[in-house]
Amino acid sequence: MKIEFLLHNAYGIGGTIRSTVNLAAALADRHEVSIISVNRPADEPELTIDPRVRLVPLVDLREGTEGDEYTDPLNQRPSEIFRDERIDNGRMAATALTDRRVADHLAATDADVVIAIRPKLIGYLAKYAADRPYLRLGQEHLTHEAHVAELHAVMDPAIAALDAFATVSEADAGHYREALPDAHARILSIPNAVPAPAAAPSDGTSKTIVSAGRLVGVKRYDRLIAAFAKVAADRPDWNLRIYGRGPAKAKLRKQIEELGLYERVTLMGARSPIETEWSKGAVAAVASDAESFGMTIVEAMHAGLPVIATDCPYGPREILTDGTDGVLVPLDDSDAVDAYADALLRLTGDAELRARLGAAARTAAHRYEPSAIAQRYEQLFEELRPGSTAPGKAKKGGLLRGLFGGGRKERGPVAPAPAAQGDTAHPDARCAVDADGSLLVRLRAEQLTAADTHVLLRHRGSKGKEAVRAALPKQRPEPGQWVEARVERDAHTLPEGRWDSYVERSGDKSRRRLTAALVEQKALLTLPPRQTAEGASAWVPYETSDGFLAVRTWLRTQHVEAAEVRVGEDGIMVTLEAMGDARLGEGAELVARLRGADGSVDDVRAAVENATALLPYEPMTRRIGAEQDLWDLYVRPSAGAALVRLGRISGDFADRKGIDTFPAATRGAVRLRPYFTVTNDLTVTVKDLEGEDA
Repeated sequence: MKIEFLLHNAYGIGGTIRSTVNLAAALADRHEVSIISVNRPADEPELTIDPRVRLVPLVDLREGTEGDEYTDPLNQRPSEIFRDERIDNGRMAATALTDRRVADHLAATDADVVIAIRPKLIGYLAKYAADRPYLRLGQEHLTHEAHVAELHAVMDPAIAALDAFATVSEADAGHYREALPDAHARILSIPNAVPAPAAAPSDGTSKTIVSAGRLVGVKRYDRLIAAFAKVAADRPDWNLRIYGRGPAKAKLRKQIEELGLYERVTLMGARSPIETEWSKGAVAAVASDAESFGMTIVEAMHAGLPVIATDCPYGPREILTDGTDGVLVPLDDSDAVDAYADALLRLTGDAELRARLGAAARTAAHRYEPSAIAQRYEQLFEELRPGSTAPGKAKKGGLLRGLFGGGRKERGPVAPAPAAQGDTAHPDARCAVDADGSLLVRLRAEQLTAADTHVLLRHRGSKGKEAVRAALPKQRPEPGQWVEARVERDAHTLPEGRWDSYVERSGDKSRRRLTAALVEQKALLTLPPRQTAEGASAWVPYETSDGFLAVRTWLRTQHVEAAEVRVGEDGIMVTLEAMGDARLGEGAELVARLRGADGSVDDVRAAVENATALLPYEPMTRRIGAEQDLWDLYVRPSAGAALVRLGRISGDFADRKGIDTFPAATRGAVRLRPYFTVTNDLTVTVKDLEGEDA
């Protein structure tokens, strides 16, 4: 059977796209599957699409490329069925060009089933494929009430005309059945497909609350942050991480700063894959006003996290059983923030309860695995057209039969595509930090040859002078299995910098760089920097911006950790932790030094008492440079000792810049803000207020 998913944009990272990619991969076990992306805004998808699934874009919108069709005359004309700017606008709005490309595709495809996802494409499927021989299915990931009346005027008749229409919750399917009592389409609920993670589950020890999703109003991250603020004093060792991107980011950051929680609540940005981040948590949090399904709930459950979710329409109450595998917080309470805070207090204060709910959650999550959801779709196909999913059955129709003559034999179950054998340009690697800080690197057996003998870490910029090798076992497992190499933490002292990873052949020393298939860092949340005779050191494996596995290392004979940074009325308060050979003693001071100064500008100094120092804003407010002044922070551990750079090397961040952020202090005509540099060292930037975007 040939199945096509019609998707607005398969190149993004949202929940609808993730669910489609998951389901397509599961169906590809037995069928020929394609994802038709109406728009192509980027060269490559952000999510990894199963190689057995064909990705076909229709309109090229890659900005700045020769193929960009945005200025095509047809693309400047409105769509014939989507006219209301409140419904769809922006660079990827429906236009006459998308009308034509989708119509042409739906006329030419020889698919057995076409599944249109979201209202616009459901409208296209009903309008342009009314007389086509394939099954026409619609799929919606938002609720019935989430759409404005103008959109319902277009989408409801379209839904009614299809063969079937699937929502992601039974409650929402009921709303559609009530709204469309005479629909030809069979209206039912099939939940999203959410695969079990490859990453190890949470061990529940991190004291971290994790939340993830698009940063938009309906997700109510403001409620979550406000609730966390109420429990922060009682849970001083707990923190909150929020993953995602969206228009509410600036507003949420402002709320965090106003509540003084910027060292406790972190806006992490988008992550893919997200599974490694769920496993860093001990509790998952969903505080939405509405969740059509709740993919993040199931993802967290797969990772063994107990989920605290608002009992909002529609998904959470169909996924979670309160007190059994999660916690549902009522939204009809007079103060939902207080109710949510109470739930946070209860779960963060009871390790036994977290363990019980988390274990039950992992079991319950299996019902959403892609193979189970794919079977429900196959059952639907069979009910709509008996015999359609039977392997080896001759295809009864298809436009291409008339075009090319003769019939095309129906394919049987599609075998998984064979993995590349040896000599793969960039083998896939999974890297995990062990409890002692060692790095366990796993490589696919079928992507190695007998000549590959080592995993190589090579210091960037040293031209091979600094390198570490970890031997691969001589006995190799069967294809489909993983080959392991271990870089022992105790055995190696890595100089500071960035290390690229390779698989190396001993004979000719040729090497192939490793792709970061999965990077698990959760052990680093509770593992402090290592302190030996060589100094304080930390290793953080990470994925580079171009998808490769690398390791960021620090090695400092003396190091002072900025354990906490507070921006106050009188100055910047820093809590210090000395490491390596550094020892805080009599005469210790925090020193701010103007970067690039010629000696005519004095350092700013503050005495260290009880491992804290308050750095005054004066005279840093006296602007000197043309654009900004940068004051690098150091610590003099004791009277007469050499200065030691102040930074933050603990934890799981290879790069803190832009993630660990602080509020600004305004003094006169300037704004001062501490930030972490590209080396995770602490600096204060001073800029003129005039012309600066606050």
